[in-house]
Amino acid sequence: MNKNTAQILWFKDIHKNDIPLVGGKGANLGEMTNAKIPVPNGFVVTATAYFDFLKTTSLKKKILEELGGLDVNDSKKLQEASRRIKVAVKAAEMPEELAEEIKDSYHQLSGEYDRLVAVRSSATAEDLPDASFAGQQETYLNIKGWADVVKHVQMCWASLFEARAIFYRSTNGYSHFKVGIAVPVQLMVQSDISGILFTVNPLTNNRDEVSVEAAYGLGQPVVSGEVTPDQFIINKKTGKITSKFISKQDWQLTLAGVTKISKMHQKKQKISDKKALEVAAMGMKIEKHYGKPQDIEWGIENGILYIVQSRPVTTLKQKEHEEVSLDDSKRMKLLLEGLAASPGIASGKVQIIKRSSEINKITPGDILVAEMTNPDYVPAMKRASAIVTDLGGRTSHAAIVSRELGVPAVVGTTNATKMLSTGEEITVDGSDGRVYEGDVTTKKMVKETLSSLQLKTATKIYVNLAEPELAGDMAKRNVDGVGLLRAEFIMANIGTHPRRYVDTGKKKEYIEQLSEGLAKFAEAFGERPVVYRFTDFKSNEYANLKWGHKYETAEPNPMIGYRGVSRYLKEPEVFLMEIEAIKRVRNKMGYKNLWVMMPFVRTVEQMEDVKKVLSAHDLRRSANFKLWMMAEIPSNVILIDDFIDVGIDGISIGSNDLTMLTLGVDRDNERVADTYNEMNPAVLDSLKKLVTSCRKRQITCSMCGQAPSVFPALVEMLVQWGITSVSVSPDVIDKTRKIVYEAEKKVLSGKK
Repeated sequence: MNKNTAQILWFKDIHKNDIPLVGGKGANLGEMTNAKIPVPNGFVVTATAYFDFLKTTSLKKKILEELGGLDVNDSKKLQEASRRIKVAVKAAEMPEELAEEIKDSYHQLSGEYDRLVAVRSSATAEDLPDASFAGQQETYLNIKGWADVVKHVQMCWASLFEARAIFYRSTNGYSHFKVGIAVPVQLMVQSDISGILFTVNPLTNNRDEVSVEAAYGLGQPVVSGEVTPDQFIINKKTGKITSKFISKQDWQLTLAGVTKISKMHQKKQKISDKKALEVAAMGMKIEKHYGKPQDIEWGIENGILYIVQSRPVTTLKQKEHEEVSLDDSKRMKLLLEGLAASPGIASGKVQIIKRSSEINKITPGDILVAEMTNPDYVPAMKRASAIVTDLGGRTSHAAIVSRELGVPAVVGTTNATKMLSTGEEITVDGSDGRVYEGDVTTKKMVKETLSSLQLKTATKIYVNLAEPELAGDMAKRNVDGVGLLRAEFIMANIGTHPRRYVDTGKKKEYIEQLSEGLAKFAEAFGERPVVYRFTDFKSNEYANLKWGHKYETAEPNPMIGYRGVSRYLKEPEVFLMEIEAIKRVRNKMGYKNLWVMMPFVRTVEQMEDVKKVLSAHDLRRSANFKLWMMAEIPSNVILIDDFIDVGIDGISIGSNDLTMLTLGVDRDNERVADTYNEMNPAVLDSLKKLVTSCRKRQITCSMCGQAPSVFPALVEMLVQWGITSVSVSPDVIDKTRKIVYEAEKKVLSGKK
């Protein structure tokens, strides 16, 4: 048999060097089969078959027409091109000879009766060191009958042209015609127990330890992070379990779909210690075969252990990055002090901006100095090397956006716009809240093991985002999803008050623009959840939009004025445009990882009413669509059980607003900012009640804001109380995960 021309290869005929023919996934399945690892049997429709398919159709011409000159950064055009190519691939006729060969192979695999199989995509460069195509193409489970197998093979081919895959190849310089796709067809394992096995401790990168994670049902929820599994740490040398963490699991994924787990089993250990050691031993056997640590997916059906997939662990490398520090050898003249708002140090020339119409004065590397910032300043903030403002606290617009952009910032200096001069060279230390004269920085290279950036925690670490342009980069970070997707920046980019679109009959245009922005986040994060907070513009912020003054009334205190759910219920047409945008992203674009969150819900009745609006427009809670509520008002704390009774899947504690409203402090007023403190006993009591109530009622509880990254002691308390996730700005993702990791270790050790 000539492998290079074969259109179908059985696992037994495949080895690890056959990646160009069967992709990384197919090569590993074949390699393990030949190493006598218990892999469910199957075959692979090779990349040769895919390339032959392209040659025998006019698809290559169609693909060239669609992708030639395409601006992949134009989300709308990219989505349209992707859709047209996929339709063409699915509509093209598969060669009769290949269809027959797939039919015969499926019957040989199934035996006397048709059996359920998994039809998976395996890009021919997947899992190579210089390319990572994993997750860009489709996988189809529980397929039965040869005709459906043939159909789904072709659907896998079409998925090579998903928008995210086209974007990845284009931005990384891969030819659309040199990347092929193979399709493994494998007998399904209907796992009673499943999980992930690392032959190195993923928390510490200790190669003398094995980590076994186990959960009820199929493994997909474990891989996606929807279920927290039990974890066993096993010492390779002694063969003994050195630690284990048992997680409560109240649902599982089975052939029948999402099913509840009886209360008597929810808190039980998923597999026995003996079985955990058996799984670990199998992992060590696979590691020995490959000669390097492995990340393995496994399942147990009727007591029999199966290995579904194995890939090398890629988190053990070291990488260099550039760190900036102050050079102590130079004399530093302090010019200003303010609040440390975004960490980092940068030097540059001052450019004072008095109004948003002047933002074009900012060139790359300038220091943006302003009285304060608003969403109109964001394009300039992206170009600036640092931000300095007269006004604002560490949760002001300037502070939040600077952290998200990773730009050093000092806020609340009182008189930076008066003390500094345009063109003057200064250094901004965003970690200490100081501004120095001249360039007093020096760059040095430091090495940091990537292991510290790849820690694994039971408490999920989400990121707060708003800028679509940052979605791709942030999705590559060690985060479990987006815990707070703010609508306000997308709306600022749209630029016009939403009521104007309603009044001029252009609602469809607004919905399309909003959905395109949301889709960028959902696409970038794949299976990880993206929690969209419905618009929480205040009246003064709405007034800054075009036509804003026509629709907004000046309020003495917008912070506690016409905002959040109160606005949705009184202006339903604007709210319905957001609902339609959500539905468009989830249903038409297919991004089911997009969830929603309600901000500033003042009363239980408001929560009931807004849920009725959602339901009336076919946006209802389900297994893959979650509804959260922001908990940021004292009434949310006092009546938390009543809010939960209305029917929500989780809450996200807005520690910034909750602290402000509990202590009666204007967080943007630097004169009283020193009173603002999340560690105040009154605030801590509120946090404890929210977290413990959610834990008791078995709904998720997150926290967004800077508090977890600023106060390690608070993190330990949150973990002890039962917080399920924290969501932070991009600049402190790794710092926060380390803090959470250390807190979890303390809590676990305290339980022993």
